[in-house]
Amino acid sequence: MPQDLRSPARAVDSSSAESQEVVRRFMWDIRSINLCLEELRQFRADVLGITGPQWMILMALTELDRENGVPVNVVSKFMHVDPSFITTQSKLLEKKGFLRRRPSTSDARVVQMSLTDKTYKHLASVAAQQEALDDFVFGDFGLHELSELANRLTALRHRLEKARLKVALES
Repeated sequence: MPQDLRSPARAVDSSSAESQEVVRRFMWDIRSINLCLEELRQFRADVLGITGPQWMILMALTELDRENGVPVNVVSKFMHVDPSFITTQSKLLEKKGFLRRRPSTSDARVVQMSLTDKTYKHLASVAAQQEALDDFVFGDFGLHELSELANRLTALRHRLEKARLKVALES
């Protein structure tokens, strides 16, 4: 039977010093990528006079909203933060005119959030700049390569989440 049908080849042999070095380098590269993404996020937020995490709430809403708004708990799960953080920050964003908060029509206890026209106009005004930046960063990847990388990173994130739970249970 071909190797790929039996089980995936092990990329990391835990007894190999060389593989451990590759894992460490990979982890540092991911950390460095995260820092760069945080700085880019902060640049975008500064233009609007908001915090980086507030910018991420707006970005989460652009991803999740399909016309009816998005419940606070959905955004908190998407961002991996406590719902009370989203509630507090979304109220500040509402005061600044970047999003709307409305009770759900089906359950008044649930708050639906959506972006305002002001926010959509701002996003439209920086769309060309963002596209150029994305081209610069990801231009060397073909669509298939970028999709494969995204899929592998998603799988890695899921495994890391499971590992985090496993370590927490063992502690």
